[in-house]
Amino acid sequence: MCGRFTLTATGEEVAEAFQLPETGASKEALALAPRYNIAPTQPVAAVRVSEASGNRELAYFHWGLIPSWSQDPAIGSRMINARAETAAEKPSFRAALRYRRCLVPADGFYEWQKQNGGKQPVYIHLQDGRPFGIAGLWEYWQGPDGSEIESCTLLTVEPNELLSAVHNRMPLILAPEDYELWLDPKMQKPADLQHLLRPYPAAEMTFYRVSTLVNNPRNEDPACIVPLS
Repeated sequence: MCGRFTLTATGEEVAEAFQLPETGASKEALALAPRYNIAPTQPVAAVRVSEASGNRELAYFHWGLIPSWSQDPAIGSRMINARAETAAEKPSFRAALRYRRCLVPADGFYEWQKQNGGKQPVYIHLQDGRPFGIAGLWEYWQGPDGSEIESCTLLTVEPNELLSAVHNRMPLILAPEDYELWLDPKMQKPADLQHLLRPYPAAEMTFYRVSTLVNNPRNEDPACIVPLS
C-alpha cells in the first residue's frame, strides 16, 4: 500500500514537472508548503484536467476516496489505496477510473519493512530526487445537507525488484511521458490504460532507513526524511 508520502518540491518545480499553465488559479494553488509526512484524511495536491477549460490544474482532495453513492463520508478512511489490477471491476473505483483520473505529485514515500520482529520505516524516492506523479482517482461527493467533498485514492501495483524486499505493494508511479494519456478525459476504456499499470523501474529508485518519527502523522518536519546513521 501507500500510506504516507512527501512533497517537498516548490510550486515552480511542480508546475514544470506536470506542465501546469500559468493561470491565476494555478499560481494560487501552487503556493505549496513543504510536506514531509502526508497522511490519509489530509488534503493532498493533485493534477487533473479541468472540465471547464480543458487545461491541467492543481486541485486539493481529501485523501481517502468517498464514492458518490456512499451515505457516510467516513468510508473514505478505508479507501486511501486501490489495487490497479482490480479498480476497473470495483464499484467504488470503476467510474472514477473511466472519467476522473488524476496525478498526485510526490517526491518520496514511506514504507515499513519487517525487521527483527518489528517494523522499520524506510524512505523511498527516485535516484535523481525529482518529483513524480502517482496515479490516482478522484470522486465528487455531496451530503444530504449540501456539503461537498472532492476526494481521491492512490493506485498501487506489485512491487519492483528493489521494493519486493520491503513490501508487497507499491504506488503506481507513472513516467512523465505517460501523464498525458493518464489524464486524457477522452480515454474512457480501462483496456486502453492497461499498459500503464506496471511497477516503476527499480533501477531508477532507491531507499534508506529513517527514524520512527514518521510513525506519528503529527510529526511534519525535515527530520522525517533524515537517514538513520
